[in-house]
Amino acid sequence: MLKIYSTEPFESESRSTRFGFLAVLAALFCALLLVAATACPAFAMETERWTAKSNQDSGNEVMGGTPTRVTWQGQSSEDESISSLTLDLPEGSVVDAANVKVTVLSGTERLDTEWTVNVNGSQAEVIFGEPTEPGQMVMLEFNECVLPPAGGTFPVAGTYTLADGATLDIPDSGKSITVVGTTAAESLSVWLNDQPAVQAWNSVKFLHLFFDPAIAVTSVPAVFSGWLLALAMVIISFPLAIPLGLMWSFMRMAKNRILCGIASCYINIIRGTPLFLQIYIAYFGLPQMGVNISGFAMGIIVLVLNSSAYLAEIFRAGIQSIPKGQFEASRSLGMNGAQTMLHVIIPQTVRRVIPTMTSEFILMYKDTSLLAAVGVYEIISNARIITAATGNMTPYIVGAIFYLIVTIPATRAINHMEKRLAEGSRKRKKARAQAEAAGVIEPAPVAMRAVATDGDADMTTSMRLSESFAISPEGALYAQEKKAERHKARRDDKDGKGDARE
Repeated sequence: MLKIYSTEPFESESRSTRFGFLAVLAALFCALLLVAATACPAFAMETERWTAKSNQDSGNEVMGGTPTRVTWQGQSSEDESISSLTLDLPEGSVVDAANVKVTVLSGTERLDTEWTVNVNGSQAEVIFGEPTEPGQMVMLEFNECVLPPAGGTFPVAGTYTLADGATLDIPDSGKSITVVGTTAAESLSVWLNDQPAVQAWNSVKFLHLFFDPAIAVTSVPAVFSGWLLALAMVIISFPLAIPLGLMWSFMRMAKNRILCGIASCYINIIRGTPLFLQIYIAYFGLPQMGVNISGFAMGIIVLVLNSSAYLAEIFRAGIQSIPKGQFEASRSLGMNGAQTMLHVIIPQTVRRVIPTMTSEFILMYKDTSLLAAVGVYEIISNARIITAATGNMTPYIVGAIFYLIVTIPATRAINHMEKRLAEGSRKRKKARAQAEAAGVIEPAPVAMRAVATDGDADMTTSMRLSESFAISPEGALYAQEKKAERHKARRDDKDGKGDARE
């Protein structure tokens, strides 16, 4: 027998189960909302500003131990009327109640509100004569506030009291002040500003504008870093410019017209245009061609190319100042052109051009200041940054002192070398005259033969003898005779009359 069962009881049961499940979920959701509401209390006031003005001469940071301005600004809600407010500055801060300013704003309008300030250590309490109206903005400014010298990051901390007596915490709203530690130079600067002698010095406008002791102290670290960079550039550039300049001088004196023309064109262009223009062409022209080099490396390249042109003329003048008799005497010893230049001419040339080369080194060192125009942070560039921040010319004076640290000793070294070279030349001439008068020095031909027989065994002694002989009248006469003999030998060989060397 077929039995038929109805599905209505099952459908009603499943529907009631779903309703019950949804009711449980709704109850849980409401419970969670209540827990969240009790766990996260809402702050009606909102902190809109919590900042400190930068008090650094060459940066945008806030230094501890140095006076600055700290500003707090808060917006009350539409149902809050504030009767007093207490703000906790960072522990270790120093502020005077006379330097605290309170402003109450309604929109953009400043309100005339009575208030008093009490400062207890690093805590400042503001009490209003009458509670503020709901929804108004309160701003506190702490002028000449000294933050902790050790530095750190400090969020907003404090409380405010409503007209009904309720006290609530001031929310930080995620804002904080970052303070950097005070360096020794900055601490010394603050100490100098408090000294009566420095204050009297700065009372004279001219003295304060061009040399403020406090600014000078804080400028030294930044200018010193630029000084090290300038020295590094010169120490790298000048040794690289010397062989390049020597190469240009040889090309300038070469008999090959092409080499001579290339060297002459390069030297005349470099010496005939300002270094400032060459720097601009290199820094702004090469990047447009796809050549991207760091400012430090580009500065070295420009200095090397510029200085090599001047060194080329210095070397050329030094080589051409050597008497031609030296060349003839060296050739008579059997030396070729390269040996003569390497062992005889260049050593004497270097001794003669050392003072001029030192002057070129000083000029290159001072020319590094031109790189400030293209963003290389050397002496002048760092001094300019501090001057822009302080409006004072003292950093440039500090930069001038760093230049003088190098240029004055180098100039004295040049004078000393020139004096020694002059004295050495006089002493050699006097000793040679005395030796000739006493008959110590052998006649020229005999001395020349002695030098020739030495060969390579004692090259140093031979060079000294050949130099002494070549600059004498006898040496010049001997060189002319040897030159005439060589010409005669070549003519005889050409005419087929035999070889005169046999």
